Amino acid sequence: MTRRRNLGYSLVAGLLAVLLVYGVYMILIRQVELQQTVRIVAPKDFIPAGTRLEAGMLELVTVVKSGLRPGMLETVESAVGKWALVPLGTREPILDWKIDRFSLLPAPGQATFPVPKEYVLSIPGGIRAGDQVAVYATGKSGTVRLLEEAVTVASIKSSANTEVDDPKEPSIIAKVNNDKEKLYTSRRDANGKAEQLNLNLTEDQWRVIDEACGTKQNKLVIAFLSASKPEEEGGEKP
Repeated sequence: MTRRRNLGYSLVAGLLAVLLVYGVYMILIRQVELQQTVRIVAPKDFIPAGTRLEAGMLELVTVVKSGLRPGMLETVESAVGKWALVPLGTREPILDWKIDRFSLLPAPGQATFPVPKEYVLSIPGGIRAGDQVAVYATGKSGTVRLLEEAVTVASIKSSANTEVDDPKEPSIIAKVNNDKEKLYTSRRDANGKAEQLNLNLTEDQWRVIDEACGTKQNKLVIAFLSASKPEEEGGEKP
């Protein structure tokens, strides 16, 4: 009886030892898996919001597999040609929500605000939707830059409050068809005079503009900063 009992204890001890070894083995395997690395896309240097991404601006950086997060890009090609909706830090992983193919759309946290005509003193004649502009306020106390950040022109309108776009392919058709690509190119190919603007702004940015001009003490001066023409985009529509 004692011999059988000892044999049972030995079998249980052996089984526990096997389970222990197996558990340690699985832990080690898991640690090895976590230490495996992947390569993700990141900027070589700081990239301001509103910049169209080019291959030379980007690189692949190595991170451990456990650090991979949903939305991280693993190929440079998946980012090239898109627009930075927010500033991108040096060697900071690019997440898909931070970039977009269509620069006319408001970024997260933004909305498209129409700027009242009576707020505006001057607009560059050649400005087009998708351009980056600086916003200044001028009045009796002088001229100051009202918004530190450059902002994107969502669309432009004429004095008749009609949208200035490509007369051959009006943006209204693209809107009806929910075709973002044609909407973008129609606005970029506009050939009319800009007299009113729609800007992509945060609520705080709009509040600053409204407070500065709502009392009629100041007027806005819109300064052209940068543009991206379709023919300069590798021959393809963005």
